[in-house]
Amino acid sequence: ASRKKTQMKTNQNIDGRKLRSDVAAAFPSLSTEQLAELVPNKEELNVIKIYSHKGEAITVYMNHRNPILFEVEKVLYPTVYTLWVYPDLLPAFATWPPVLQKLAGGADLMLPGVVVPPSGLPQVQRGTLCAVTLLGNRAPVAVGVATMSTEEMLAAGMKGKGFAVLHTHLDHLWEYGDKSSPPALAPLVTDSPEQHVDIRDLSLRDRDTSEDASTEDQQEAEDSRTPQEQMDALFNQCFFHALKCRVKKSDLPLLTSTFLGSHMVSCCPAGKQLDIKKSSYKKFSKFLQCMQHQRILQVKELSKGVESIVDVDWKHPDIKAFAVPEGFSSASAAQDSKSEDREQVYHAPEIIPLYGVSTKMIPLFQESGHRKGSILSSSEVRNIIINYVKSNELVDETNKNFVKVNAILCDCLLDKSEQDEISHLKWDELLSRCLERLQPLHQVTFSGQEPVVRKGNIEPIDISIAQRSSNKKVTIIKNLELYGLDPQCVANTLQQKVQASATISPAPGTKDRVQVQIQGNQIHHLAKMLLEEYQLPRKYIQGLEKAPKLGRKK
Repeated sequence: ASRKKTQMKTNQNIDGRKLRSDVAAAFPSLSTEQLAELVPNKEELNVIKIYSHKGEAITVYMNHRNPILFEVEKVLYPTVYTLWVYPDLLPAFATWPPVLQKLAGGADLMLPGVVVPPSGLPQVQRGTLCAVTLLGNRAPVAVGVATMSTEEMLAAGMKGKGFAVLHTHLDHLWEYGDKSSPPALAPLVTDSPEQHVDIRDLSLRDRDTSEDASTEDQQEAEDSRTPQEQMDALFNQCFFHALKCRVKKSDLPLLTSTFLGSHMVSCCPAGKQLDIKKSSYKKFSKFLQCMQHQRILQVKELSKGVESIVDVDWKHPDIKAFAVPEGFSSASAAQDSKSEDREQVYHAPEIIPLYGVSTKMIPLFQESGHRKGSILSSSEVRNIIINYVKSNELVDETNKNFVKVNAILCDCLLDKSEQDEISHLKWDELLSRCLERLQPLHQVTFSGQEPVVRKGNIEPIDISIAQRSSNKKVTIIKNLELYGLDPQCVANTLQQKVQASATISPAPGTKDRVQVQIQGNQIHHLAKMLLEEYQLPRKYIQGLEKAPKLGRKK
């Protein structure tokens, strides 16, 4: 409904008095003071009319920056901004953090996604207006109408649709405001952590914690979830497990690719495999965004296209309540095995050069249906050129190795000075000229992640030697982040290998990258590490020729 806004209509001012009496009637639990706060007397409120995709007219009441109420068919509803100030205005039902993304995308709240607290669900009738919260935070993230009473929900075994959702945090209506995030409000009922663990595990159904749930029930429950829900639950489990046992504060900032590929994967139970494409998120960055909305961690793009976890709230109730599944080593053992883990798990990304059609090259590519900015691989460029030459009959009859240059090839591939002189080009020269004149791009794929396309050619890992005071040499390594390598990890590993001090500092001339600096000329060790251990292709490493000459002390 109001989550899918399309167009905006009028903007007018109204007097707050009539609205205040309507709000008082709709929400009798509000005190006179709260009413005066929500709908101020003196100030005028703005009203905007917007239309949902279905064409329903929605009236939105704005107080200063934020929408506070919306009205559909004469019924008033609070927005999430209002519920953050009065979290107890509506009966609230909790769900798992990942569900918010689905609700914001337009889904209704299904009962299997509702968490039943030890104190029981709020008692509501069919048609009651309710708030939806996320586990561990009392601040509502959605407003919906119950499609059945609490009794009917429990009688249905908590299956089927529970709430028709009208508005959520992150939807279009929320975007009309200041786009703030929900405040962190501790749950009222202070459930003991043991109870917390029980609910989380029973709902996630990852393992059998409560004695009375027989294995048979467990099997049945397991199968009642779709593969997508099972994958979401597995991501949730490995995420909390990794944060609780595998990541220390000193690891931050931590590349999200390292967090997934090394920490979360090591928390995955035997026989199961994490595959983000099989989850409802489709991208790991989407999953982390959800967790960031829960205020569990903070993710920043420290270098272009490379995201890192910069902060984790280890005191968050969801992390504290997570119980480590049996069969996993304790945190301390995990810390010891960590440095060895990391080196084995690094997979060099797959890097493919790509080419974008530039303005000058449009005439040559439009016959094959491509426009400015179309992105092609070198083999696609090659096939397009071959087809162009053949369909325009430009192969030289006397020598098949040559191609006749027509007006378009002349404009696209020849410099001004060459245009009168060159009438034929060899096939390979034709292709290389063509690739040179297209815009360079490259695609990087880290294992288990979506490919990322970046502009320009990829910068190589840059190794240089600098002279410091008193003739001491240091080795400086830049651009590790582009290859999914964690500079701090590389520095630690090198430091152990060569027993010399390694430090990290911001790389000059870049926005958010860091460089590793280690004492002495360490290029031999670096070459071994990057080429053999990390299996990076030599063409992506620049500066290996600066290794010290042999004849040095072994």
